[in-house]
Amino acid sequence: MVNPQLIEALQTKANLLRIHSIRSTTRAGSGHPTTCMSAADLVAALFFTRLRYDVPNPRNPFNDRVVFSKGHAAPLLYAVWAEAGAFPVEHLDTLREFTSDLEGHPTPRFRWYGAATGSLGQGLSIAAGMALGLKRDGIPARVYCLMGDGEAAEGAVWEACAFASHYQLNNLIAIVDVNRLGQSQPTMLQHDMEAYAQRFRAFGWEVATIDGHDFEQILNAYERIETVQRPYAILARTLKGKGASAVENKEGWHGKPLPPDMAEQAIAELMPTPEQIERARALRVQPPVSAEWKEPAAGTPTLPTYTLGQQVATREAYGDALVALGKANPTVYALDGDVKNSTFSEKFLAVFPERFVECFIAEQNMVGVAVGLTDCGKIPFASSFACFLTRAFDFIRMAAIGRAPIKLCGSHAGVSIGEDGPSQMGLEDIAMMRAIPDSVVLYPADAVATVKLVERMAIYPGIAYLRTTRPKTPVIYDNREEFPIGGCKVLRQSGQDVATVVGAGITLHEALKAYEILREQGIAIRVIDLYSVKPLDRETLIQCGQETGGCIITVEDHYPEGGIGEAVAAAVQGHGIRVISLAVREVPRSGKPETLLAAYRINANAIVETVLEAIR
Repeated sequence: MVNPQLIEALQTKANLLRIHSIRSTTRAGSGHPTTCMSAADLVAALFFTRLRYDVPNPRNPFNDRVVFSKGHAAPLLYAVWAEAGAFPVEHLDTLREFTSDLEGHPTPRFRWYGAATGSLGQGLSIAAGMALGLKRDGIPARVYCLMGDGEAAEGAVWEACAFASHYQLNNLIAIVDVNRLGQSQPTMLQHDMEAYAQRFRAFGWEVATIDGHDFEQILNAYERIETVQRPYAILARTLKGKGASAVENKEGWHGKPLPPDMAEQAIAELMPTPEQIERARALRVQPPVSAEWKEPAAGTPTLPTYTLGQQVATREAYGDALVALGKANPTVYALDGDVKNSTFSEKFLAVFPERFVECFIAEQNMVGVAVGLTDCGKIPFASSFACFLTRAFDFIRMAAIGRAPIKLCGSHAGVSIGEDGPSQMGLEDIAMMRAIPDSVVLYPADAVATVKLVERMAIYPGIAYLRTTRPKTPVIYDNREEFPIGGCKVLRQSGQDVATVVGAGITLHEALKAYEILREQGIAIRVIDLYSVKPLDRETLIQCGQETGGCIITVEDHYPEGGIGEAVAAAVQGHGIRVISLAVREVPRSGKPETLLAAYRINANAIVETVLEAIR
């Protein structure tokens, strides 16, 4: 039998959370109070009976983590932290204001939150990454993920469920607020609790099905957390708008604040007595078990070296670089989507199996797990074919919103992969990654550039993307060469250059071949390696373009939209420079790499023809 005084105090706290959610959203004129009200009992019980957290110190590594996958319940998140003493309750009045950290959906601008959520279906993957990081560090903290029932229609949720089960993350607890009502209509399963239970059990989770407004059932379900051996899902049947009779369990109130008169009525229904509020003040968030934590020390990596002319695929050099980083820095992790023998992240696995995470064929979840690992102080490098990372774009977009410094590597880029055909060719990835705010997009042409850029990625404070190619290419750089982010390399130049050719990756080697062909004809061109596509070296491009007759020719193994050509054109705009773009301008076919480079006019011969046409 649960202590009735505890239940009364928790009910008081829950109703205060509802009141705060109503008040703040009505004052803001927008928000989602009814979805906060359905989960208030679950959240109150979690924070004031189960959570272990050093409230003044959000970065304490031994803190439990709380992820609101249903990010539209942000007013509830802020309300419970206010009631926990993180900040004055009056600060809730700033909800959704431009200068406030209490945003419409939560981001890490709010100090007590570790990721950006609000794009539904992502929180469980992020929470799984946190749980895995804690488990591998031997930290006895738990991760609680509050989910909505509507987002269970997202496939990424089940990617995360499979991942968590595979890695036996018994420190991960999903609390599913099954309030039946979606944004535009009832959810797919409504209150069919058994259907939800069967699905989670099928993925290897332990399950408790409860009434989410019955504190005795809630507390009993939370008590099981201490003994579960697998990931644990608490499926709570709730009512949207619980506690306010005018909106409780009624459609049409998603994302709508209560008008002032209705808000006053609802608050009057929910308001505890002064005596109840006083008794509820005894509830506190308990601190974590104290323990010493030594921050891992990172050294300077000893990078692999290569010989000039050596044939090495940049994807293989990426694997070499990961190993070198891993030896120097114990926080470096490698994640892969079941292509580790193609991305060469298998090299990292062979040396550091305890820091390698196989995410299988589930790229969305892989990126979400990487985000969760950054909250645990890790530097995660996640690898897949460039084309497959596009399916994780929304996760990458949200990682940027949350300032999660994940590192991504897309291999097998462009038509140069050859016979596997267009489904396997990354031809959109540069455009995708350039669109991410504060991202870095790097595209090395040889092994030396690759390992130097991977080293730079590790220390870059934001999202960094490395594009690698399938074929082997000759080493063209000395091992002492440096590759700062935002730079480029002018590899061939003279005072007689008639045009500047800009390549990157595989097409740089085609540009160098074109240089030799034209040189035999007495024609000089300037050749630039644009290894840093974003940010790019605008000053050098403008100078070279102006010195070579106002003509720049870009050549890229990528579609023209959003690629290198458009990046260069934007950089030199207004300086009297004409940019001619050679790119893959149709959906390609299967074929040998050299056949495809020629067919889509991004090989040496196409460059030569374009230069000759430009100077006529």
